Amino acid sequence: MTEYNKNKIRRLDLTVLLIFLALMRTRKASDVAGEMGLTNSSISHTLRRLREVFEDELFLRRPHGLEPTAFALQIEPSIRAAVDAVQSALSGPTLFNPAMAEITLRVSASDREIATLLPAAMANMRQHAPGIHLSVRSLTRSDSMRALVDGTLDLALGFFPTVGDEFDARLIREEGYLIVARQGHAIFDAPLTPENYAGAAHILVSTDGSMRGIVDTTLEEQGLKRQVCLAVPSFLPALSVLAKSDFIGTLPANLVRHHASFFGLEYSEPPINIRPFDISILSHKRHSKSAVHGWVIERLAM
Repeated sequence: MTEYNKNKIRRLDLTVLLIFLALMRTRKASDVAGEMGLTNSSISHTLRRLREVFEDELFLRRPHGLEPTAFALQIEPSIRAAVDAVQSALSGPTLFNPAMAEITLRVSASDREIATLLPAAMANMRQHAPGIHLSVRSLTRSDSMRALVDGTLDLALGFFPTVGDEFDARLIREEGYLIVARQGHAIFDAPLTPENYAGAAHILVSTDGSMRGIVDTTLEEQGLKRQVCLAVPSFLPALSVLAKSDFIGTLPANLVRHHASFFGLEYSEPPINIRPFDISILSHKRHSKSAVHGWVIERLAM
């Protein structure tokens, strides 16, 4: 918006716009003055201000009253829409009806959340709100938060260890870990100890290509070190590799429980205490009162 437009807008207020609309309806300044409890001189002053702002006569005096100019007729719909928008804001949000809603929300999530949260949520949404759609993409934590701030993203699912004041965070669950490997893997033949766990060949899910994770830090605290033979950027390919190899993985518990049987995998509790992490749904505070955002968040949190 240019400074020129800002200066014009500063000269307008809602009363001026209401007077314009009333004049368009009645075509008589005295009728508008009586209707709005104003003096005739106030209406004349408002008309002068409108003419200066819009650089048009707007209303021409005729024996029968005021005749709108072609320009006044042209801008009336826009002014009415502006007044209606203010009235809508003052009235508060309309009642949200999921069954009638038509909207696409943009979501970021890793395949971990896509595979564990979305199936049940989408089944519920297809039943109760078939017009609400989700467009999901994979972003880093920092990119997700930037996209929430700039408005190109509606919701972000995942692990967010630090969250700024500009966000609302809905905790879904605390997530732990399970050891997972193909059925018949030797790791399950004897009681699992920290030593034989560390001595196995490991696969790691690492979005940035790092060959270290929370497991390595935990093992080092006990004087142990593991061998990470393969790092992959997402979870479902890791499960696929585990099904056809002698690697073991230490993966989020809910993901493993959801998909172990599909990939023909076995799992057990780890022999070390690995710090759990929180899975949350993040949204920007601009959507705090959005009924549709809140409804979708509830479906994802079920």
